[in-house]
Amino acid sequence: MVAVIKTGYSIHRIMNYNEIKVREGVARCIGAGNYPIDPEYMGFDKKLNFLRDQLELNLRSKRTSVHISLNFDPSESNLSEEKLVQIADGYMDKIGFGNQPYLIYQHFDAGHPHLHIVSINIQRDATRINMTNIAKLKSEPARKELEKDFGLVRAEDHCMELAYRPEPIDLTAVEYGRLETKKAIQNVLEHVLEQYNYTSLPELNALLGRYNISAYIGEEGSRVHAHQGLLFRIIDTNGKPIGIPIKASAFYNRPTLKKLRENFDRGTVKRMPYRTRLKATIDRVLADGQLPLGAFVEQISQKGIDVVFRMNDEEFIFGVTYVDHVSKCVFNGSALGKNYSAKAIQERCVPSAGRSTGKAQQTVVRESMGNQATVKQNTYSFIPGLDPYWKGRSFMHELVHNLTQFENTTEYIPYEFSMNKKKKRKKRK
Repeated sequence: MVAVIKTGYSIHRIMNYNEIKVREGVARCIGAGNYPIDPEYMGFDKKLNFLRDQLELNLRSKRTSVHISLNFDPSESNLSEEKLVQIADGYMDKIGFGNQPYLIYQHFDAGHPHLHIVSINIQRDATRINMTNIAKLKSEPARKELEKDFGLVRAEDHCMELAYRPEPIDLTAVEYGRLETKKAIQNVLEHVLEQYNYTSLPELNALLGRYNISAYIGEEGSRVHAHQGLLFRIIDTNGKPIGIPIKASAFYNRPTLKKLRENFDRGTVKRMPYRTRLKATIDRVLADGQLPLGAFVEQISQKGIDVVFRMNDEEFIFGVTYVDHVSKCVFNGSALGKNYSAKAIQERCVPSAGRSTGKAQQTVVRESMGNQATVKQNTYSFIPGLDPYWKGRSFMHELVHNLTQFENTTEYIPYEFSMNKKKKRKKRK
């Protein structure tokens, strides 16, 4: 079992997310803790207002909503509702929420059985439950005890974190303006943003690109860019957008640029202990020095690490990012050291005939992957950057682009001459 705890500012937003799933038929409210009546006899307003009434006891605290997901192994799909409620009740009691009001939702929109629990951290005496380091101090011990008590599959034995990676968005199912596009992006963002450690938007895009999604801050001079907004959009395997972009504020967890910057700061610290592990894994795969580049990408992906190369218009490899799904960390090659840069990795692999870098190596990767579309899509893709036309453009590309642009001549017309002339009124005789 894998448990994920998230806190937020809006209990209404979290409730609305789960209730929409219920209305769509992909979730069901199967239990309620410390509510006066059973959930089947309560509508949306009664469920929400009971939580809001307790929140009003403490108006000073801001981050008061709690959203928990309990994820089970795919082999445990036969767990009954009664047993799931018992597991949820036991978990809430062990992490210190046994006396709090909470709602239990069973979701059916993923490849594994899982629960969502909605609660608050304000108690009846108006005090706030301390959430600092709750995942390590309380959640992990509770998870291990419940695995033993209910005979659940242990997360450590089966690498369940990897099993719960959502599938890439089906590009053939994307349609302009369809609600399914937003739901597909939401499912990935919910899984990725808080669980992984990254330090920049390009690193996040290397991770999101594995799921055919890109985060985009708009062109320089645009309204989105000027107001520091953020858009999420679906992309194809070459980094080109498909469909219409969706504002970050439209998603229930509001993954705005301001919030992502907090994640960047957090990721800088939290990913450091896993830097050595990633370097050691790369070194072991390349130990004999006789591995082609494409084979390196395939073999290291089997260890839970995606390798994302960055290329320019001529398909020349100039950068690399590593997405470690085991430690949930993303590293640019330069963050690991010179020996793990794109150029160094190509030199450590067996070169193609006649050339050791650039487009010839790109051909080697494509040929070694053959028709394995999912491997090619997931581990070898372009990274859409901050510029909408970004695909590894060099300085010279940008210089030529700027020099050949048409000038907007109206900007150079003096203000006095650009004004409309006023018609002279004839004086009456």
